[in-house]
Amino acid sequence: MVVEEKVNQVVGSVEGEPSQRWGFELPLLLFAGFRTLIDQLHTELADHGYPDLRPAHGFAMQAIGPDGVTASELGRRLGVSKQAAGKTVDRLAALGYAERVADPQDARRKLVRLTPRGLDALTLSAAVFQELRGQWADRLGTGRLAELEDALKSVVGPAGFRLDAAGWFGG
Repeated sequence: MVVEEKVNQVVGSVEGEPSQRWGFELPLLLFAGFRTLIDQLHTELADHGYPDLRPAHGFAMQAIGPDGVTASELGRRLGVSKQAAGKTVDRLAALGYAERVADPQDARRKLVRLTPRGLDALTLSAAVFQELRGQWADRLGTGRLAELEDALKSVVGPAGFRLDAAGWFGG
């Protein structure tokens, strides 16, 4: 049976209560919520002078962090090859969000570090996410949103906050 209004998914019939939901709806709804937040974030970032940032850049910048990392470590954190991480760093550097600097602990290595522009973009992102969370709280109610967050935390566990989405998606 094809449920055309549900993203052309091929599914079997669901037995039981008419209100029972299709199994594939949960991941699609979770992804749609994620996508909605990320799209709104990037609209705000563009409006505030960061039109060239893309979602993958945000994951990379979070993985670089305030102290910097080597390209190898960045690749591990993102779940991509060192070469793919290097291309991401090249792009972030060309856009002015990251730079390669000598590692003060080992002169043979280079660290990838966020520039002041990169740090400013992350700071703005955090503020925008807080505003977006507030909009969700206004729409759902503070208690319902907290219940949703708590429920998701209980399902995903402590490993839920990972930055390797690009590698996981195959990108």
